Amino acid sequence: MKNKVLSDPIHGFIHIPSGLPYELVEHPFFQRLRRIRQLGMTFLVYPGANHSRFQHVLGATYLTQMAVESLQSKGTEITPEESEAVKTAILLHDIGHGPFSHALEYSIVDGITHERLSEFFMDRLNSEFSGRLDLAIRIFKNEYHKPFLNQLVSSQLDMDRLDYLRRDSFFTGVSEGAIGSTRIIKMLDVVDGNLAVEAKGIYSIEKFLIARRLMYWQVYLHKTSLAAEEMLVRILKRAKYLADKGEDLFGTPALRYFLYNKVGLRQFKSKEKVVGDKDALEIFADLDDNDIMVSIKVWANHSDKVLSYLCKAMKDRQLFKIEIEKKPFPKDHVAGIRKKIKDQLGCSNHALNYLVIKGSITNNAYNRDDDRINILFKDGSQQDIGEASDMLNISVLSKTVKKYYLCYPKF
Repeated sequence: MKNKVLSDPIHGFIHIPSGLPYELVEHPFFQRLRRIRQLGMTFLVYPGANHSRFQHVLGATYLTQMAVESLQSKGTEITPEESEAVKTAILLHDIGHGPFSHALEYSIVDGITHERLSEFFMDRLNSEFSGRLDLAIRIFKNEYHKPFLNQLVSSQLDMDRLDYLRRDSFFTGVSEGAIGSTRIIKMLDVVDGNLAVEAKGIYSIEKFLIARRLMYWQVYLHKTSLAAEEMLVRILKRAKYLADKGEDLFGTPALRYFLYNKVGLRQFKSKEKVVGDKDALEIFADLDDNDIMVSIKVWANHSDKVLSYLCKAMKDRQLFKIEIEKKPFPKDHVAGIRKKIKDQLGCSNHALNYLVIKGSITNNAYNRDDDRINILFKDGSQQDIGEASDMLNISVLSKTVKKYYLCYPKF
């Protein structure tokens, strides 16, 4: 039984649990997460935001171990098998993420989310480990009879959020995201199979929800990060368009496979060897941020003017201007922007679709219609945090705010 201790800048010395979790950390599928940035293109806004998915999932696993021990100390029955399984589930919850987080989902992979890819990876690992992930997969899919175990992995108060808020706050320098994760964990309890928070922890939950909303506006939905991610998506879409037309593009073997083939659900389910001795899922496991960035550097000199323009702008951080409004942009305003860009760059209407980009963003720190955060009082009664809190902010936080954006080259 091996035991490894790591020095983490957020939680201090953390242990990688022995047994199955330790073996999974050593697997090449998991080691790939070292080469996937946690915050995608956000490093172009906050230079310190270069931390990886690898760091995050180890931190979330550490918090899950802490939560299991705290719940056990309060009389909640969690067997050694369940403890290992829930730690395995949180360890692998992000394993399906592609380069720069979500960019690949919206460009060259056909309609597959990272959550579904995580399930594919877990199934593949389960085969390799002779069914030892069976219970972890059931917990991950919320198919186990103890729902609180799934809630530790995926809920509005899961260990994933408790880690990434603190971690992203630290590496970006945005102090508003700093939360008392340890105190929140110590306040957790289980009632009727579901997580609840002891009443004395209500202020920590209020701060957690406010911090999450602020981090979304200041970091996750920062307008410049948003512009950079849209540019990256358009780069990949343009490369895919050129590949479909038969243009020869530079790319690593893994990236070229996704550029020159339509890869969706059927391909990821199949174990057919398509490149050398690898199937689609194994090829995806070869993709990381490095594949994309080295290609962008080379494509900056491509003969296609749209691709080269976008890649040069990304490489040199000449990011698009972005406007954000509470209402959709008037058609005449968008048309005016398109005309100015077309006149300035001398591009076609088709090319404008890669250069003038519309979209929307939403921010909802707490959704009462989703799994609720219940506050547990001494008399055994429970109340939703939105009702139990005496802060006006919580009722405001439960409302979805939608904004519209328009980004385009500066002129």
